[in-house]
This record gives sequence, structure tokens and C-alpha cells, in this order.
Amino acid sequence: MFATILLPNFYLQAIARHQPKLRAQPLAVLDDTVIKAVILQLNEAAENEGVRAGMAPSQALARCLHLVIKARARDCEQQISDILLHHAFMLSPFVEATAPGVCTVQFMESCSSDRWSRENPDALTEKLGCVIDLLARCDLVARASIAENPDASFLAAHRAEPVTHVTETKAFLAPLSIETLLMEA
Repeated sequence: MFATILLPNFYLQAIARHQPKLRAQPLAVLDDTVIKAVILQLNEAAENEGVRAGMAPSQALARCLHLVIKARARDCEQQISDILLHHAFMLSPFVEATAPGVCTVQFMESCSSDRWSRENPDALTEKLGCVIDLLARCDLVARASIAENPDASFLAAHRAEPVTHVTETKAFLAPLSIETLLMEA
């Protein structure tokens, strides 16, 4: 069994975590290290104003004059990555930092907690829900999923509200669009 813990809009959460006033305003993040900076992530308020990921900052500001544009905060990103990994290690010693804001947890057959979870299928979901609650106390929005393989778990985490347990992988994957299946970490 695998679990994926996802911090959606990771770059945005890194910036807004310690600046709560920014959360309600239209906010967008760009990578200032690239030659042609574009909007990487944006919050719902910015999206409602017509701003989209991939826009140049000038285009985004033309759509929303009161848009706050911030450069990625790599120090803050590292801090919340560390927090995410710390909480993931509460579930299992087999944790991988898969991508920024994403970690994959493997539950091994030899672990006593995994044997307990086979006897009680909702136990892992409950433990994962507790980790999501702990992350919320750290002012981080997280989603998580459990599935038989890491890919299904990753895809399910994007659809989780806040925790999903995929019991039938084929049935879960069948209705997904090709664009969803091509999603990268």
C-alpha cells in the first residue's frame, strides 16, 4: 500500500503561510530565476479575476490590477517541505520526497502497523486523516490518498477532499481523462 500526501499550490502556500492577509487577495507566484517569468500558481481570488497559470506578469496585471505577484520563496518552500516530510514519517519509515509539495509513503508488509491496517481497512485512512489535521495546524492545506500503487495514490491525492482510499484501482482510473493520467509530480 502507498499513500501520497500533497500540498496543492505548494509555491503559493509557501508564500502565504506566514502572511495571512495575502490569502484573501488575488495572489500569484512566479519563478524569477527563469528568463521569461510566467505565473506558476495562483489562488482562487486571482483565478476569479481572469488570471491563469502561464500568463506573463503584465498580462496577469492587465486582467487584475490589484493582483499581488510574488517570486517563489525558496527558504519557505524548504521549511514546508521539511514539515511535510516530518509528518509523513509519522506514518512509516519508508518515505520519498516525490516532488515539491508531494511525498509518497510506502507501507510494508513487515510493519506491525500495516498488519493492523489489513485487519481494519479504515485504519490507514484514519491515520492519514490525523496527519492532514496536524498539517492544517501548521497552516498548510493538504490532501492525501491511499492506493495499491504509488501512481494511483498520486492521482487520487489530486482529487482527495481531504483523504481518499482507492480500493479498486482499475475502477478509479477508468473514468479519468488522458490529461489527468499525464499529470506529472
